[in-house]
This record gives sequence, structure tokens and C-alpha cells, in this order.
Amino acid sequence: MSDFSRYIDAHLERFHDELNEFLSIPSISTDAERAGDLRRCADWLAAHLRSAGVPEVEVIPTAGHPIVLGERLVDPNAPTLLVYGHYDVQPSEPEDMWTTPPFEPAVRDGRLYARGSADDKGQVHMHVKALETRLASNADTPLNLKFIIEGEEEVGSAHLGAFVKEHAGRLACDAVVISDSSMFSPDLPCITTGLRGIVYTEINVRGPAHDLHSGSYGGAVVNPANALAAILAGLRDEHGRATIPGYYDPVREITEAEREDLARLPMDDEAFCADVGASELGGEEGFSTLERLWYRPTLDVNGLLSGFTGVGSKTVLPGTAMAKVSMRIVPDQDPLEVVEAFEARVRELTPPGVTVEIERFHDGAPWVADPGHPVFEAARAALTAGFGTAPAMIREGGSIPIVPMFEETLDAPVLLVGFALPGCNAHAPDEWLHLDVYRRGIAALAALYGEIGDRIESRGG
Repeated sequence: MSDFSRYIDAHLERFHDELNEFLSIPSISTDAERAGDLRRCADWLAAHLRSAGVPEVEVIPTAGHPIVLGERLVDPNAPTLLVYGHYDVQPSEPEDMWTTPPFEPAVRDGRLYARGSADDKGQVHMHVKALETRLASNADTPLNLKFIIEGEEEVGSAHLGAFVKEHAGRLACDAVVISDSSMFSPDLPCITTGLRGIVYTEINVRGPAHDLHSGSYGGAVVNPANALAAILAGLRDEHGRATIPGYYDPVREITEAEREDLARLPMDDEAFCADVGASELGGEEGFSTLERLWYRPTLDVNGLLSGFTGVGSKTVLPGTAMAKVSMRIVPDQDPLEVVEAFEARVRELTPPGVTVEIERFHDGAPWVADPGHPVFEAARAALTAGFGTAPAMIREGGSIPIVPMFEETLDAPVLLVGFALPGCNAHAPDEWLHLDVYRRGIAALAALYGEIGDRIESRGG
């Protein structure tokens, strides 16, 4: 490890310069006009993978944005690790809320501010530099490495699943590692062992054929906005629980061991509340904040639209009302069963005088790891070496649908080792990456490659 730290410190300024170049490319996958920037970003990444020591790198077109695929195969009898990440980023709006321009990286108080710094370019770059560091330090690397870095994660990875299935033989591996998650604090590295899934829907309520004068018709014609408000209110009870029949039946109970693990984490509810700017925290009664975030399902309104929303007043009875509603689900809830039960409950709550249509958008299954697999022992050793303290085993409240997809398609365990910090503003203005975590994380990943090579038995992939 000391050799890794010496090399990293000697070349850290260059690492930062390269990362700034990477972050300066506005690879916004939601913007069709940025297609050229996405290709330029993929080419940049491919070139830097080659210079880090990956001899075979391709930029492979898809029906959307290209996938960067790299291979460093050293021994058919050695274990194989597949590294996944993404080089696309979220839109930068509202740009007037950024302290400095989103694609002009700036350092303030030990943090690197730029769109994509935490999600996920900074973490991808850490893997590139970890391989360079390990090879330049002449460390034995008894491991085959494959990289798959996509450009569509922020738009739902529309073409990744088909690509992985089509190229499953080429992507065959003994484990997958993903660095697109977080740490609990700068000095406490983490391994994520569970993710919530998601079901995302849109409710459309329709009443009169068009907007009406609220004085002439209000009180006689059912108002779709009022009807929608009643539906939404009926979807949750006074205890913060969804009222969907059977919703909680499959949900696993939180074990005493899991509660003991949570109790050891330095969670501060007051600081958490202050970070998000809320007056107080809430949610399902009977559970702590981390239990609500990691182990319990939710039902939330993500957007509302109806009637007149301009400046001033307009006495209108709207013809339609719309709400975006998502549910974060946990093991062992099934997305299809959840959405069908949700739709039935919405129709049950719909009053006479209006009609309701429910549109299904995307969904993703929840995921929980087997932390007894040797890849997790390798990660514990590597993170302890890199950060000087043993990692915490945590979960994430968000969803990464590609995780169960990788496990099912490649029949390989997935290891989530991330380096973003709470409050890093991913998807928001002033996104940042902690530069000391970046430095120590590179050392930990360099160690991880060796630990996996030593601890995992190859299946010949």
C-alpha cells in the first residue's frame, strides 16, 4: 500500500489535471444536441484506459450513445473482474445556481466542483488511475480486468441490457465491481449490500371536456384536481404507510443484527435534517431514519400539475389533473405485483364524475447482496488498507436496476464500493467530489484488484 500512496502522491497533480479534462466535456445524455460530446467523452476515456494499461479498448456504437469496452487479459486461469461505470452526466440546469460553471472544474475547500465529479466520472476515473498506479508500482496483478463504461445511465441505460446479453460471453467474469455509490463520511469507507427498487407511474384524472369557469360550474361539476388530491391523500395513512392492500406482506423484517450495525454508524438526524433544509424529519412511524431510507418501502408524489399555474389569478375549474407517483420497494417486493396493486388502489379511490388513467414508466427490482462472498472480504481488506479503518456495510435508498441485471445475466456477484459523500449534490447544482477521498480511494481500488486476484477462484471466464 505504501508504494501505491507514494506513486499517487507523486502524480496527483497530473491525475487532477486529467480528471478536470474529463469533467470539462459536457456529456449530457438527455440532450440530443450533445451526441458529439458523448462520443468525444467516450473517445477520451478509451484513450486514457489504454494509457493506464488496458491494451484492448473499443468504443462500440449503440442505438443511443456508445459503450466503452476494455480488456486486460493476463491469464486464462486467473479470476476476472468486470468494472462498470458511466461517463454520461445529468443536465446542469439551473446553471445560475452553480457557484462556478458546471463544466469548468473548480477546487474549493478540498472539494472539486463540477457536473459528474461524484456521479460518476470521478469514480470511473479512480478505477483508471488505480490500474495505472498498481502497474506502475510493479505490483503483482493476478487478475483479468474488463471495463464496461456506458453513456446512457442517466437516461435509464436503455441499450445496456441488450448489449450485456448479446456480449455475455465476452463479458464473462467472476465478479462485477461498481463505484457509483457513497461513503458514510470521509473517514468511513462503505460497502453497499442492498438497494431499493423502484416503480414509477403517472396518474391522469379527467373530468369535463375542457377547463370551466369555477364560478359558473364549481360545486356542480367534479373538479379533477380535487379528485386527484383525494386519491393521493388516500394512498397513505396517518402513520406514513401506503394503503395499498398487501404492499407490506413480502417486506423482510429488519433483524437485530442489522439494527446493531445501524446503531454503530455515526448518524446524526439533526445534521441530516439541516443538510436537506427541512424543518423536521418524518416518514413511516416506528422506524429510524436509516431504517426508513434503506429497509422500508415508500410511496411518494414526485410531481403535480393541474389548472392555472401562472402569475396572478384565474378562476378556473381544470379539466385534467396529473401526478407523478413513485414507490421505492425492498426485498422481496415484486415490481409487477406492486404496480398492479397500486393501480387497483387508485381506481378504488377514484370518485364518481372523473375517469383515471395510469401510465407505467420504468421499474427496477430491489437487490440485496450475499456479504459472505469472498469478493466482499477482498473489499474489506482493500478499503481498510486505503482508509486506515474497516468499512461499514450499508444500504442505499436509491435504485440501480443494472445491478440485478448483471447478476442474472453474468451469474456473478456485484460489489458496490462507492466514494461519493453525503451532500455531494449529485444531480443538483454545485456537485462535488472530496479530493482526499479521491486520493485514498485510488489506493484502495489499487489494493482491491490484488485482493480479488488473491481471494477469488476463477471459473474460467
